[in-house]
Amino acid sequence: MTSPRAALGRVFGSLAVRNFRLFFVGQAVSLVGSWAQTTGVSWLVLKLTGSPLALGTVTALQFVPVALLTLFGGVLADRAPKRRLLVAVQSIALVQATVLGLLVAWDVVELWHVYALAALGGAVMAIEVPTRQAFVIELVGREMLPNAVALHSSIFSAARVLGPGLGGLAIAAFGTEATFLANAVSFLAVILAYALMRSEELHPSGPSPSDAGVLHQVGQALAYSWRTPPVMLVFVLIAFLGTFAFNFTVVVPLVAEFVLRVGPEKFGLLSSCLGLGSVVAALTQAIVARASTRVLLGAAFAFVGCVGLVALSRSYLLTGALLFAVGLGAVTFTTNANTLLQLTVPDELRARVMSVYFFLFAGSTPIGGWFTGVVAEHWSVPAAVAIDAGLAGLGCLVALGYRGRHAAAFTT
Repeated sequence: MTSPRAALGRVFGSLAVRNFRLFFVGQAVSLVGSWAQTTGVSWLVLKLTGSPLALGTVTALQFVPVALLTLFGGVLADRAPKRRLLVAVQSIALVQATVLGLLVAWDVVELWHVYALAALGGAVMAIEVPTRQAFVIELVGREMLPNAVALHSSIFSAARVLGPGLGGLAIAAFGTEATFLANAVSFLAVILAYALMRSEELHPSGPSPSDAGVLHQVGQALAYSWRTPPVMLVFVLIAFLGTFAFNFTVVVPLVAEFVLRVGPEKFGLLSSCLGLGSVVAALTQAIVARASTRVLLGAAFAFVGCVGLVALSRSYLLTGALLFAVGLGAVTFTTNANTLLQLTVPDELRARVMSVYFFLFAGSTPIGGWFTGVVAEHWSVPAAVAIDAGLAGLGCLVALGYRGRHAAAFTT
């Protein structure tokens, strides 16, 4: 029988690595701030305009730079020292949050300010996310990677619990600007964490050869992905689910405002239910510490099914319970997807392939966010969520068929 200490060792094993421990704590603080800001932006746009379409538009503008720049961000991450690059982009994000907070505090904010700063935030994400994901293996090495990826997912998920709830309370107590200014301060934690890391304890993969052009290097990653069925399976799923199922920043505030008709505190708690399910999933995956395409597909179907049930709910408590289940399925899916990619892809292509993953994941959100806003504006919020779930479910069926046609390439 496994002792409690041994079980805890399995869950938190990668935290024994000092550099990863710094990364974990810095990211935890910063991500809570980021989710609080996400809640603040959604609430600010709805209060400025009262329009679901405007909310979908701000989400789209945030992710358009992701669609345009992420693949090139992956090339940059394969060429440049990842830690130095991460400090630079986090510093830009700090400035962006500060400017937005001051505009709201001084009562001069206009919708175009929110649009412009959302686009800047998207440009930062296009570089930061693939770089950070590829940096995890340099912190812990291949052996501890599944556990580290799961713990990384757990802090993202825990932040989704705490951030929106704290954001809703901060809006009610101090105004929307509090979420933006708190996020600006939170970036200092992750910048300090990177500064305190010991270079000699990293496992650097080394920069990719830089003599080839940027487009050629992007092409290498795309060609590798196309001919590698486990990678393509993840990409097919993430393209559909990223577009139609991961629109939480649009769907949850729309459901809160137009279906359940609750205030900012209960809106924040709904988002926290989503995050709580995510935390449970991430910690479970940390114990399992292995990835499987069967679990990947099962989680995708369960996740999408729960999104469809959210469209039918008119009860606050039931919606909260369903969002918990959505978070459970979503993070089980993303943790398996991320780990499968990082263990499959060779070192010299990792950041570029992860940038394709993020391009499909976050870069598809402009389409899905705008689509959801348009359907909600012209029909209803429940109709928009139901159509999203149906299209995401179609993607799961396509992926299942793809795995069946390439069964020999899969071992899990």
